[in-house]
Amino acid sequence: MAKPKKKGGPKQYLKPEARARKAARDLAYAKGIPFEGKPTSQHGRKEKKAESQKINCKDGYDYDHNTKKCVPQSHNRGGTQAKNKKDGTKAENTKN
Repeated sequence: MAKPKKKGGPKQYLKPEARARKAARDLAYAKGIPFEGKPTSQHGRKEKKAESQKINCKDGYDYDHNTKKCVPQSHNRGGTQAKNKKDGTKAENTKN
């Protein structure tokens, strides 16, 4: 019969300084605040969402963060365009 798993998973053996730093980093990430001057991934998402809501595109259009304007929803879905049409992805912009 298998042993029951420990609550919280396996223990990480860290030095006391590292443990304190990791706790501070995890808390900052949970609160969505920068840690040591570096923003968490949540910051970029919140900024992009606020930017697109501020623009308020008309029905059937989405805000494209690469081109910074409203484009049709069908055009704003990366990788769904035909090869001869630009879809405005960052990778495609760097190719040209």
